[in-house]
Amino acid sequence: MLEVSQRKRIWGWYFFDWASQPYNTLLLTFIFGPYFTGTLSGNLIAEGMAEEAARAQAQAYWGWGLAVAGIFIAVLAPILGAIADNTGRKLPWIWLFSLMYFVGSYALWWTAPQEFSVIWALFFFGIGLIGMEFATIFTNSYLPELHDDPAELGRISGSGWAFGYVGGVLSLVVMLALFQATPSGNTMFGLSPLFGLDPATKADTRVVGPLAAIWFAVFMVPFFLYARDTRVAGPAPFLIGQSLRDLGRTLKGLPRHPSLMAYLGSSMFYRDALNGLYTFGGVYALGVLGWSITEVGIFGIVAAISGAVFCWISGRVDRRVGPMPVIIVCVLMLTFVSLLIVTITPESILFIAIAEGSNLPDVTFFIAGAIIGAAGGALQASSRNMMTRQANPERMTEAFGLYALSGKATSFLAPALIAFTSQITGSQRLGVSPVVGLFIIGLVLLLWVKSRGDFNK
Repeated sequence: MLEVSQRKRIWGWYFFDWASQPYNTLLLTFIFGPYFTGTLSGNLIAEGMAEEAARAQAQAYWGWGLAVAGIFIAVLAPILGAIADNTGRKLPWIWLFSLMYFVGSYALWWTAPQEFSVIWALFFFGIGLIGMEFATIFTNSYLPELHDDPAELGRISGSGWAFGYVGGVLSLVVMLALFQATPSGNTMFGLSPLFGLDPATKADTRVVGPLAAIWFAVFMVPFFLYARDTRVAGPAPFLIGQSLRDLGRTLKGLPRHPSLMAYLGSSMFYRDALNGLYTFGGVYALGVLGWSITEVGIFGIVAAISGAVFCWISGRVDRRVGPMPVIIVCVLMLTFVSLLIVTITPESILFIAIAEGSNLPDVTFFIAGAIIGAAGGALQASSRNMMTRQANPERMTEAFGLYALSGKATSFLAPALIAFTSQITGSQRLGVSPVVGLFIIGLVLLLWVKSRGDFNK
């Protein structure tokens, strides 16, 4: 196998973030998520359901679907990580999960409103989401191998996340410039939707699935060219029994590593809350503020640009002061902005009435989106680096499997709480309020986390 320079390995690793980001940006948050809830609520209204109840019900379906996918990821993530550590084979798994990403994403083309199926839409979205999440686990575990100086890992992680955000911005611009029709029938750039896509069948929106799939396939090429595995000798190709025993020992040993255990618990709650904001931000804007898909997309561009800039900055801050201060500041910012969002309606902000027809709620929500993009991106980049400080260096993929488990063990919680609250209150606005409590719990648990962890004394 040809040797690959450190610089090429780092850039190949960056390209995974660039390639995979559209699943979060285009599908989960700003285009397909709002399209799913908007289409479903429209169908429910046509069947006679009240408008507010239909929107809340659609948001609930979206939440339950994500909760099911999250449970599946939580169960398998640490097991697959342990297998990869024992065999040294990560790339075959990344190939498999990349295929799931491509198939699940591309299949969203077949979700036209006229024959819309909630089950099939959530099934294929879940397949792609599971593929994206599992591929992320394995690529994250390469981070400690990218540089000999641990202090540089924060910068590399932040730069990678920033690079991914730039990819997300560009993919959104491509979507809005070439495909997504505005009420005029043309795209935001005044063009007819590419390939003659018919807005009447929402083909101009549904194409987001194939676009994300093809984007991923093209931009994963540098990653696969430059990523390298370190093989581990073993009697069997998968070492499943040994991997499960090793995982069992790791789990039993967690109480002896209180900093790691506290960090896994803390990140479990604050990342779940952040995912709740990402998942329902566009849905909230479409349902509560009455935005169009194009407006939600522009909102996404603002958030992604903010995220790219602040990920790059936070990576440098992380290198100087470590990831802990970055994490604390970001969680505090996100807690505040979550409280702000719950109070935004077309008629009021912070429970203060505003003039009818004022655009202040829209402007405020754009500002909130920029803060979420900035703090959320920096939080995820520094959290990824913090994990390298907390984990056993010899079991890094398993550790990132546990990290995924901590992120997914309750990943159903934010969607489920939002779904439940939306249903019992009949309000999309109040439905997102549980994320505030999740951020606060995560912040409190950070009190027991050491900056260098138990394995790096």
